[in-house]
Parts: sequence; C-alpha cells; structure tokens
Amino acid sequence: MKLSTSVCRPCWRPQLAGIGLGVAIVLAFYVAGRGVGATGGATQIIATLQNWILPHLTAGNSYLANYIASPTNPLGSFLVYLLGGMLAGSFFAALFSRHLRVEILRGPNIGVLPRLTIAFAGGVLVGYASRLARGCTSGQALVGGAELSVGAWVFMVCIFIGGFAAAWLVRKQWL
Repeated sequence: MKLSTSVCRPCWRPQLAGIGLGVAIVLAFYVAGRGVGATGGATQIIATLQNWILPHLTAGNSYLANYIASPTNPLGSFLVYLLGGMLAGSFFAALFSRHLRVEILRGPNIGVLPRLTIAFAGGVLVGYASRLARGCTSGQALVGGAELSVGAWVFMVCIFIGGFAAAWLVRKQWL
C-alpha cells in the first residue's frame, strides 16, 4: 500500500530558522539573564493552578512550592509568556503559511486510537523525564549546547541515538 503525499508549500529554510533560534537564545540571555525552555513555563502554570485549587498540597510539595514561593504574581515568570508566545506564534505561522490543518499523522498499519494512545503515553513520559532532567530538549540541548555544557552535548547525542532506535523499532507502522 502506498501512502499518498500532498504537495507541501514552501516552509522556512532550516538555516534561517536555526539562525533565528540562535538570535532568540542570545536575546533571552541578554534580556532575562537566562535561557529558554518550554517545561519551566508549563510547570509554573501547573504549580499556580494547583496552588489556587489546593494550596496546602502545593505548599507541602517541595518541588512545586519553589514555583510559588515568590510573593509576586507566580505567572509573572517570563517562561510562561515565552510558552504562550511559542504557541501563538506557531499557530499564526501555520495559519499564514496555509499549513494549518487538523490531522492525525499515522502509518497505514496503525489505527487512530492506538496512535493517539501511544502519542499521549510518549508525551507523558517525555514531560516527566524533562522535569526529572531539570529541563526539556530546548533547555537542555539549545541552551546547554550554547553554554558548551558537556552534559547537554551528551544529552543531544543520546536523543539522536534514541530517536534512531525508536524509529527502527516502529518503522513497520509507517511503511
């Protein structure tokens, strides 16, 4: 069975996107004094929501309590606005480039429900691992790589090895 391919309209050149990302990281260091990362903003939002609903539970959680310890607005972290800006920016970029569509990408040998279940489980696993590692791939690879952190470079190599291994394991689902 052959998969149908759609004609893809031109996207950003990867070199220009990479340069733009590098400039954004340098600006983040200059303006905010720290790098970028998506999980920090997501954790800030989760800690704030939990604190609004169950403040005693949040105060008793040593991990989340650090996110609400500041007397200022807990959603005042620039990472929260960075996360919102990434979501809004990617939405409008897809909209204006006419790439915006709702679809579930999958191979011919897997159904919609198993594909969504695997994607959800993978997202939960990656989210948990990101917080366990104290940073997501953008924080670890991009910021740590920009800082020439040995741990970040080892992380990037492991991500590529894991990605190739996972692709080899599930390749029959996409052929």
